[in-house]
Amino acid sequence: MKLISWNVNGLRAVLKKNFLEYLDAEKPDILCLQETKCHPDQVEQLWSSKYTTFWNFAEKKGYSGTAIFTRHKPKGVVPHIGMIEHDREGRVLTAEFDEFFLVNVYVPNSKRELERLPYRQQWDADFLKYLKKLELKKPVIFCGDLNVAHTEIDLANPKANVRNHGFTIEERNGFSAFVDSGFTDTFREFEKGGGHYSR
Repeated sequence: MKLISWNVNGLRAVLKKNFLEYLDAEKPDILCLQETKCHPDQVEQLWSSKYTTFWNFAEKKGYSGTAIFTRHKPKGVVPHIGMIEHDREGRVLTAEFDEFFLVNVYVPNSKRELERLPYRQQWDADFLKYLKKLELKKPVIFCGDLNVAHTEIDLANPKANVRNHGFTIEERNGFSAFVDSGFTDTFREFEKGGGHYSR
């Protein structure tokens, strides 16, 4: 099974660029999108009908949002983690398949002045509890934009970014908690070197 995760930073924008060509070239079984910034009725379905789509959008228009495009029909899809303080921004989609849960997530940003860092810490703790609860039933795969550089090797200039949003010790510890609880960072499982940075 081929699973792809992509923060599109606006689905309407990438539909005008290379989204359809990318989808046609890569042919993922499941595509998880983050930061879609739209409702499904705001985008024309230009992609193949082979994909069933599921959406979770924020109450605030043009903000956040997640989507799953899948060739394999899930048993069910849940657009929340069951905590109202976290479920208004369209950040989580959980699809249940026969052998596993797939959780697509767009983790909250702590913001430039770190005004949302306390909330981010609470989110990390609550989201991990949610994942571990699912894991009691069957294996869990989660993917998405975690809005953090975990270690110094994950940044081009780590020293200059200490205490910047996305590289605070609190956010990095939040990522470590997922790994320490038994989840595997699949990228770092296969790639140990630096120089791999998203734009």
